Amino acid sequence: MSLFTHLLACLFGMGSWVSINGLWVELPLIVPQIPEGWFLPSYLSVLIQMANVGPLFVTLMHRFRPGALNETAAIYVIIALGTVASFLLAFFWKETVVVAGAPRSVAFLILTFFLSVVDCTSSVTFLPFMMRLKTQYLTTYYIGEGVSGLLPAMVALIQGVGVVHCINSTAALNHTLNSSSSDVTFDLQAQYQPANFSAEVFFFFLSAMMLVCLAAFLLLNHHPAVAGEHANGRYTNGVKKKGRAAQKQRKWVEQNPASDPYRVSDVKRRSSFGTGAYSWTQVLYIFFILAWANALTNVVLPSVQSYSCLPYGNNAYHLSATMAAVSNPLACFIAMFFPIRSLVLMGALTVTGSGVGAYIMGMAVLSPCPPLVSDTSGSVLIVSAWIVFVLTLSYVKVIIGVILRDEGHSALVWCGAVVQLGSLLGAVTMFPLVSVYSLFSSGDPCNTTCP
Repeated sequence: MSLFTHLLACLFGMGSWVSINGLWVELPLIVPQIPEGWFLPSYLSVLIQMANVGPLFVTLMHRFRPGALNETAAIYVIIALGTVASFLLAFFWKETVVVAGAPRSVAFLILTFFLSVVDCTSSVTFLPFMMRLKTQYLTTYYIGEGVSGLLPAMVALIQGVGVVHCINSTAALNHTLNSSSSDVTFDLQAQYQPANFSAEVFFFFLSAMMLVCLAAFLLLNHHPAVAGEHANGRYTNGVKKKGRAAQKQRKWVEQNPASDPYRVSDVKRRSSFGTGAYSWTQVLYIFFILAWANALTNVVLPSVQSYSCLPYGNNAYHLSATMAAVSNPLACFIAMFFPIRSLVLMGALTVTGSGVGAYIMGMAVLSPCPPLVSDTSGSVLIVSAWIVFVLTLSYVKVIIGVILRDEGHSALVWCGAVVQLGSLLGAVTMFPLVSVYSLFSSGDPCNTTCP
């Protein structure tokens, strides 16, 4: 086991979703300065789902033309596109163009779409690439994927994004020179703290993170220390004359997984999926849990995080967001040492995480006056709920990735596709509830009073 390769796998995984995660945490600073205002999160949700054309194309290529897509070249293009788009955002994110008589942030939306294509497509390209390395490095990749959410959140905290102070404001009514008294009202006004550095600097940071991902990918492909960490030597970089033969072998293995000479043969194949270790019922069960877990963790609960936490105060909100971001890589780290592949445990953890998620959703529905809103125990409960929710379902996602990794390259492609499908279904469900029907209410951060 090479610590250097573990570091590269982590940095490579970090580039998978760092751009979009960075945009989400920067929204409080971006929204007041562009014409779309707080409709922007809804636009982002739509753009991210439109970007699923990327993973759809890759999945169809693997299904109907296995081996035809140059996976390494595709990843280079993806990372380069993400780096350039993040860099250009620093210059054009505030630029507007008049469309249908109203100013629109066309450049910002187009560049965001490209970033969404990059991050969505990483699910069906980065994961299968990790098939080239030994199994333990896949868990490290998932740690990096978790860091892609944690690192932008930490930088945004340092930046001071979304920090609100309640300022006393006094208004005097019916005050005249001859009156001895006046009606005075006292009110609290929400005032957002100025950022410690600009959004431009933050976008440069995102671009730098994509460059780090690119450097890690280069080293994973060409550094001699990594060559010895390839799985069974099957995917090692050979000389040119062996490249075509290796590609033909990989195409044959994807079409005929039972003929894989590196697969441990089973006495009896339970299905035609991968190595045949799981029946079709178990395969569908695994993919259902994968889609469900990603729908909850990627879209459904994050879309109502502010509604569930802000009633308990800004400290509870920022603490829950930070600890949830920490819980993701922590779950991956736990899975590295305790990779329990029990399908029963997987189901139990999914039920536990879903139950805690139901509590979080209930608090969001009851916003701005959920139970224990004025009690410290309410803040403790909501922060703890977010930690347990992310911790359990992140562990489930990693274990599913490890299971599917052993089922072959195509299984990891389908893993990425199902991840995006779950996120898509979550977005389709939550978008009308949050943005169209407005079922959730945030209240005023300084003046909301609850009975």
